[in-house]
Amino acid sequence: MMVGLMDIISQMGRWLVITGITLAVVGGVFWLLGKLRGFEEFPGTIRMEGNGISCVFPLLASIVLSILLTLVLNGILRIFRH
Repeated sequence: MMVGLMDIISQMGRWLVITGITLAVVGGVFWLLGKLRGFEEFPGTIRMEGNGISCVFPLLASIVLSILLTLVLNGILRIFRH
């Protein structure tokens, strides 16, 4: 019974480390992208400005980022499944 529990704990630890590394990499990418200028001028960006408030919705950039992350995560999952 304890061997099964240790396997589960070991597997949980491995997934926590993988999740932490993934979050650190994604955070670093977002940090680097935030340093670059010009993303708010992409086509497909909706800008709303009012009295003392402004909102920017980068729709096209969000779609492109979503597609790229989907491809990357599917590739990572395929590597771990084999």
